[in-house]
Amino acid sequence: MKLLGISFAPLLVPLHRRLETFAVAQWCILFLIGGLLCFLFLLYLLTTSFYWVTILAYIWFYIDWHTSHRGGRRSQWMVTSRFWRHMANYFPARLHKTADLDPKHNYMLGFHPHGVMGIGAFISFGTDATDFSKKFPGLKPTVLILSQQFYFPLWRDYLMSVAICDVNRESVDYTLGKCGESGNAVIIVVGGAIESLEAHPNSHTLYLKGRKGFVKRAIIHGAHLVPVYSFGETDIYEQIPNPPGSRLKWFQTKMTKILGFAPPIFHGRGIFNYTMGIIPYRKPINTVVGKPIAISKDTSPSQEKVDRIHQEYVEALETLFEEHKTKYGVDPDKHLTLI
Repeated sequence: MKLLGISFAPLLVPLHRRLETFAVAQWCILFLIGGLLCFLFLLYLLTTSFYWVTILAYIWFYIDWHTSHRGGRRSQWMVTSRFWRHMANYFPARLHKTADLDPKHNYMLGFHPHGVMGIGAFISFGTDATDFSKKFPGLKPTVLILSQQFYFPLWRDYLMSVAICDVNRESVDYTLGKCGESGNAVIIVVGGAIESLEAHPNSHTLYLKGRKGFVKRAIIHGAHLVPVYSFGETDIYEQIPNPPGSRLKWFQTKMTKILGFAPPIFHGRGIFNYTMGIIPYRKPINTVVGKPIAISKDTSPSQEKVDRIHQEYVEALETLFEEHKTKYGVDPDKHLTLI
């Protein structure tokens, strides 16, 4: 039904589609304002007889501060919950492997592109909704996201209950080295928050040329590098045009540097309509895990070595994209644009 230019969802929709929409909606809403909602909730409790809950929450926050960059505190029940399969089926989101990853080693997976929210990274590696544990048995994935998400009590605990931790050097060093375990896979969205500003449908623009820190950490710990490309990640939202040189792009870039996260102006569909809202469109996301690049441990790599391996990684990513693009709806004439 269409009214005033808005296409509304029909009343009679199969239950599984309702569950899928709900699963996606809760994640998108919480990803955007989950921390703020938890803060306001604890602030409200201070005005009630339950003020002690807020006090305990912040005491725990102080005691537990380092957990978010020391492997987190995942719950197997949360990671494997059926709830996330509803989320994956919404698009649908699928995980594809091109080679085995031996759990005797540790891995640094570079995820591309960021998209608006990095939903493909969360579904594929933060949960077991796409059967990561079956495709890569023995590996323990950890998705690293913006540190600001862990500044809020309760919300940070929710994030750590799935396979999510704080993206910083300490977190990488702990997971790939200090914990003393093999079979760890760190997933980093290499392009960072700024790359979300390039998340337009049919766009394949990546911030990668100057991103070499993840390569250096992989070399220091001897973690094998694995390129990952998520086809469809940039197609699930529409974003207001912000071409290079425009005032909007200048403003967004400036705000990203100030805030630490990007402010893309985007829209998808709503919960009860297909025209506007913050829920992504039902478009397929196919996340392809490439072949590992073997890395020998070197605790003090030269810049020349970092540059060489970075170039090898870039070439592997480009090959991965070219080999799989037509399978997942990308025009044969499209190629990666690297910034």
